[in-house]
Amino acid sequence: MKTHIITYGCQMNEYDTHLVKSELASIGAQFVDSIPEADFVLVNTCAVRGKPVEKVRSLLGELRKEKEKRDLMVGMMGCLAQLEEGQQIARKFAVDVLLGPGALTEIGKAIEAKNRFWDLSFREELTHHLPPAPQGQLSAFVSIIRGCNHHCTYCIVPTTRGPEVSRHPDLILRELEQLKAAGVLEVTLLGQNVNSYGNDQPGFPKFGELLRRVGQVGIPRVKFTTSHPVNFTDEVIAAMAETPQVCNYIHLPVQSGSNRVLRRMAREYRREWYLDRIRAIKEAIPDVVLSTDIIVGFPGESEEDFEQTLTLYDEVQYDSAYMFIYSPRPGTPSYKHFQDLPREVKVERLQRLIEKQKEWSYKKNQQWVGRTVEVLVRGSAKDEGYAEGHDRGNHPVLIPAAQAPRPGLYQVEVKQATPHMLFGEVVGSQEAATIPLMMA
Repeated sequence: MKTHIITYGCQMNEYDTHLVKSELASIGAQFVDSIPEADFVLVNTCAVRGKPVEKVRSLLGELRKEKEKRDLMVGMMGCLAQLEEGQQIARKFAVDVLLGPGALTEIGKAIEAKNRFWDLSFREELTHHLPPAPQGQLSAFVSIIRGCNHHCTYCIVPTTRGPEVSRHPDLILRELEQLKAAGVLEVTLLGQNVNSYGNDQPGFPKFGELLRRVGQVGIPRVKFTTSHPVNFTDEVIAAMAETPQVCNYIHLPVQSGSNRVLRRMAREYRREWYLDRIRAIKEAIPDVVLSTDIIVGFPGESEEDFEQTLTLYDEVQYDSAYMFIYSPRPGTPSYKHFQDLPREVKVERLQRLIEKQKEWSYKKNQQWVGRTVEVLVRGSAKDEGYAEGHDRGNHPVLIPAAQAPRPGLYQVEVKQATPHMLFGEVVGSQEAATIPLMMA
């Protein structure tokens, strides 16, 4: 069966796509690069905001037209599939295979059924599954925990991915050993809340201890996402500071700088707690690079509330931020109980926040000019004559392509910085990969 997979959403979805792809390969599937070539099109979906849902609607509409012309099987997986909203969409557009995030290991049975196959269960075997290492990649993801026990009023994830379930540490370490053997130089540990790792399983190490064990595997660079401020303990901070392999990059979503809004979001911490965590992090990791998520225009957010978000941004001095207009999602408490703000108010506030982000990103990036950083070069950049990569602080970095003839780790002196990019020149290389650099 010729298969084409389209993935929307987060890094966990990318990991899930790899898992499903390995399952399909084991039953003889061939993978093609476009819909016209495929006998089976599988769409991995996101439901966190309204925009990716609309993308899925549009795509499934096109695929339904394609099914009318030829024999084509269409599948839908991921968070949207788990929701009634997604199931209604699947019925409307005649989706053949529907798998929730907890039933991905059933993809083989779905193909063999050769008929409509829907499974929205949360299967225990997914937690024990060990996918093969991707080949020819220098960066990879590893799932360490699925689900979320927090119940933020705007978030659909607890519904789509269920409660927190940690993977056994031995499985995680085995997967990492396979990745190391395959030549992976950077791994990102994944979870809806990685800091909760081990809390649900007596006898499992907590996240700080897991970080130390992961560092001992010997993969040069280790990152993790996503973190919840409530669970970002002193032990996690100490493990980062004391484990050289763990990168100096932390993504710590704050969502709002206003305690009143945080209460309405049910975020379980307040501004003071968050800033205390930031102070502890900066004391232990002086060169830490910080990013965050911020929701603009949450229901009931006043101008004063929004100003508190801006002042928190100034106090933390984030290197970067992912900023979103609040998107009401059916099935969440905020959708049911709160009245949305006018769109023009949300857009105007978002623009002010973006200006704040640009200002601080430029200041922070300028501090790296003249310093030497380790860059993992992935391949050619869109800008002709340049190769692209990222440093241990997750800054995008461009270097002359002639100085990096193949992907791998390079020592780069930063020569110039913009709010969104560092530019540098290679001053040395280490553990360079043998994969030829594919130029655009």
